[in-house]
Amino acid sequence: MAGGIGSRFWPMSTSEFPKQFHDMLGVGKSLLQLTFARFEKLIPKENILISTNKKYKNLVLEQLPEITEQQLLLEPIMRNTAPCILYAALKINAQNKNAVMIVAPSDHWIDNETEFLNNIETAFIESATKDILMTLGIKPNNPNTGYGYIQFEGSNTIKNVLNFTEKPNLEKAKQFLNQGNYLWNAGIFIWSTKSILKSFKQSLPKMEALFSIGNTVWNTDFEDDFITDNYEKATSISIDVGIMEKATNVKVLPVDFGWNDLGTWGSLHNKLNKDSNNNTVVNAKTIFRNSTNNIVRTQKGKHVVIQGLDNFIVVEKDNVLLICPKDKEQDIKQIVVEVKKQFKENLT
Repeated sequence: MAGGIGSRFWPMSTSEFPKQFHDMLGVGKSLLQLTFARFEKLIPKENILISTNKKYKNLVLEQLPEITEQQLLLEPIMRNTAPCILYAALKINAQNKNAVMIVAPSDHWIDNETEFLNNIETAFIESATKDILMTLGIKPNNPNTGYGYIQFEGSNTIKNVLNFTEKPNLEKAKQFLNQGNYLWNAGIFIWSTKSILKSFKQSLPKMEALFSIGNTVWNTDFEDDFITDNYEKATSISIDVGIMEKATNVKVLPVDFGWNDLGTWGSLHNKLNKDSNNNTVVNAKTIFRNSTNNIVRTQKGKHVVIQGLDNFIVVEKDNVLLICPKDKEQDIKQIVVEVKKQFKENLT
């Protein structure tokens, strides 16, 4: 899934060039390219589909020259995760009725890719023969309030899911950690196309009926026309709310491969190398004076001097400079709204 805007990473991430197409980590590859390369180790590249907004078609093809246009699921309008997953499941199922699929965001960070791929194989094997909806649950190491939580039960390797909780407050998150049977929801799902299509029919029957009208067009020249005409009619709803929270056959595999959803500048700061004062820098040539816990990202080679700053985000892109306390980074979405109103230039 590569269709989001990533507005919490403004000004780097904009509606014209979102974060998944940026080299956010300064490693020479975009987040999308890193994700594709990760899955290509397990899945034939021709079997990897990219779901994205129609306007990012050329960006995807430019960054992933190894794929064909037939591997793109082009959304004419943003409709959250459930419609794009249903679209993908129907397209895959038309090719192989016994297919097992994985759904993953294009902008996550994985430390231990070998462990990650081993976990995926375990989930594939389990999902191939059972009518289940599987997800990966990250073993939490702190009471993070920015993630959803999954409560589980059972002594087997693969657990039964009891319920989902979306972004709890700090007190509740601490309680979850103390209980020991909660995991972070990574938004990575594995299931057979049979099982997920059955779940759509049960939980989102109107959406399933809408897309099933196109069962004769998948993987043909008429597919794009059908999506253009019908996609906007789908309800905008997440797979979590639309399917997972209602289903009774949800399983979770607890995993620990060093995961980060890279959702904010603060989460990026946590993944990058830091100096002795916990400052981290991407691209800039920087002098820090009496400054700690900052993240600085600029154009390549920009000279930056930071004096007396603690726990800040400093980001420069083209003719935009953002300076924001890290503990206020959730305000960046609102800042983007204000920028749209205040400035007449296309900066977002």
